[in-house]
Amino acid sequence: MLNKTILQGRLVRDVELRTTGTGTSVASFTVAWSEKYKETETKCFLPCTAWRTTGEFVQKYFTKGQEILVEGTLSTREWEDKEGNKRSTIELTVDKAHFCGSKSSGGGGFSEPTGGEQGGSAFSELDNGDGDLPF
Repeated sequence: MLNKTILQGRLVRDVELRTTGTGTSVASFTVAWSEKYKETETKCFLPCTAWRTTGEFVQKYFTKGQEILVEGTLSTREWEDKEGNKRSTIELTVDKAHFCGSKSSGGGGFSEPTGGEQGGSAFSELDNGDGDLPF
């Protein structure tokens, strides 16, 4: 069976990064998507969980309102609330997260990380003088 979800939307709040008792990082956030056709708007607010370095990446580079593209698997999580009622929610366990939109979209600031002690950018541009692909 196949369980693969790809969603592009905006973060509805800042990412919450926690650490489990064993020291594993886990980030929680919600991605909102909407589409309007005439007077009808369809909306989706999808709770997401990203583990380890993926969660740390999302927390470091994404903020409320910023556009994000996430890939992962859907699952149903069940729990019991304070009154003893059984509850459940569908959430996305994120395997990959990608930048999309402009760097300044949604008020979420993205600044390139600096490269070590040199203070330069960790990203470099390819210089393909003649415009041909490098492979």
